[in-house]
Amino acid sequence: MALPPLVEPAAELTKEEVARYSRHLIIPDVGVDGQKRLKNAKVLVVGAGGLGSPALLYLAAAGVGTLGVVDFDIVDESNLQRQVIHGQSDIGKPKAESARDSVAEINPFVKVVLHQTHLNSENALDIFRDYDLILDGTDNFATRYLVNDAAVLLGKPYVWGSIFRFEGQVSVFWEDAPNGQGLNYRDLYPEPPPPGMVPSCAEGGVLGVLCASIGSIMVTEAIKLLTGIGDPLLGRLMVYDALEMSYRTIRIRKDPESPKITELIDYDAFCGVVSDDAQQAAAGNTITPLELKQKQDAGEDFLLVDVREPHEYEIVRIPGSVLIPKDRILSGEAFAELPQDKQVVLHCKSGARSAEALAALHRAGFSDAVHVGGGVLAWAREIDPALPTY
Repeated sequence: MALPPLVEPAAELTKEEVARYSRHLIIPDVGVDGQKRLKNAKVLVVGAGGLGSPALLYLAAAGVGTLGVVDFDIVDESNLQRQVIHGQSDIGKPKAESARDSVAEINPFVKVVLHQTHLNSENALDIFRDYDLILDGTDNFATRYLVNDAAVLLGKPYVWGSIFRFEGQVSVFWEDAPNGQGLNYRDLYPEPPPPGMVPSCAEGGVLGVLCASIGSIMVTEAIKLLTGIGDPLLGRLMVYDALEMSYRTIRIRKDPESPKITELIDYDAFCGVVSDDAQQAAAGNTITPLELKQKQDAGEDFLLVDVREPHEYEIVRIPGSVLIPKDRILSGEAFAELPQDKQVVLHCKSGARSAEALAALHRAGFSDAVHVGGGVLAWAREIDPALPTY
């Protein structure tokens, strides 16, 4: 069922706006009134990456009057496969600024507000407060729970999307929905998965065009909420499989066990970005890329183990490394392949997976094992800038 429009209509549309939005105006369900509501709307997009890119472009094209962008990252060449709001000339530029410039090309009537900061428990409420609707396109659980809890505390609705490889999900959460059927993200996922259990897109990959499919659905839901048309995905989870080209909808129910959200917390700790065991293992057992290079140059006898996945190893590798994926170490399957008479040095892409594998090795008796802080990314940055990154 349709909900009441989220925002009041603006006073008027200019002659230029009427010409620009004419294809909206002739849709009876949208019309002049709906377009005025879009003009008066303030929407915050968290993340100008894979999902934020198409979302920002289509929100701007639709005529949403004010767009906020939360992002502190820099455009990297590996982003361009899917983050279509950025271009080749934007490499090295802050994503928020690149997004602002692209929005201006799409629609000069849209005001863009930049929040070039790391979203956290200290600033989330202040940033969210001035917006009517939030779109969450982030790719980590800590930020997803933060967005959810901040939206609940402020009574704000938000559209959530998620992508991985060939699959995507979209839903709408609004604890204080006027139809009395309010839900929040914790009703769908009461607790985050254990650290390392669910790989990120940076670890597992994503089909670039999937971002457009899911991002456009998120914008569709935003337009429906802002203008009060259609049946939003409140209480429903839409799941898309690009390989099967199938959509299915799953009903979400209120979790009676879900605790009441009364404050923002430490979300990195809540989600266990790196497990306690991994943190303890890495403390005092982490070497820098320079120290690894010095060990290699000195001819030290050690085994350098890459714990990433085979497809990552094919893209780029640190010279001298052998591939033993993390899961084979965590299960104990690979222990017999590791030497007892020389040191084992682990690395991954950024250091998180190798820290988890390091904890497993320490428990198995490989007490002198260490890992490389920052992994392949740090090696490429500090030792061999010619290596490709991904």
